[in-house]
Amino acid sequence: MKDYDDIIRLPHPEPRNHPRMPRLERAAQFAPFAALTGFEEVIAETERKYIKENQ
Repeated sequence: MKDYDDIIRLPHPEPRNHPRMPRLERAAQFAPFAALTGFEEVIAETERKYIKENQ
C-alpha cells in the first residue's frame, strides 16, 4: 500500500462556520508582500551595467 492511498481521493473539507474566500481575494492578500525589498531595482541596475559594458 502506498502512502496516503487511504485518503488521497477524499473530498476536500469544506468550512462549516464561514464561506470560502474567493481566489482573487486570497491572492490579493499576498500581492503587496515583497520578500526582497529593492530586489527589482538591483536587478535593473545590474542589467543596465551589463548592457553598457557589452555594447
